[in-house]
Amino acid sequence: MKRTSILFLVVVLAAGALKAQLPAYDSIAFHLYTDSLKKNVHNYISVDAKLKSGGWLPLTDKQLNFHCPQGKFDGNSLLIDSGYEGKSVQVTVTDKRNPALTQTKTIYIKQAPDNERLRTVEEVMQGSGGSTPRRRRS
Repeated sequence: MKRTSILFLVVVLAAGALKAQLPAYDSIAFHLYTDSLKKNVHNYISVDAKLKSGGWLPLTDKQLNFHCPQGKFDGNSLLIDSGYEGKSVQVTVTDKRNPALTQTKTIYIKQAPDNERLRTVEEVMQGSGGSTPRRRRS
């Protein structure tokens, strides 16, 4: 019984110490790397916390709950099925420590087809399939 009580006390103190190590922040915000998402691609959804000291702290699924009815999350990455026909999605993030900190954002989906063809390794090495760099005159 005594050993169980000591173990419980250690766990409670460790949890409190871990919680105390997280910086204090009072708001969260989306800082997206792109203006539109692509279907069938892992789209990274960047969310940062505004620290009380004035700086920004990147957050992950360890600190946030991600929700999007039109797709599935894998960590911070949103995967939108190719069959989805909407022009945008609604992404909601909620802080796990403080559920009052929540943000929702409408993010548009790229409508133009992805038909760009990247050059193969052989084409890059041979210099074919595109413009070659100009040589400087000595």
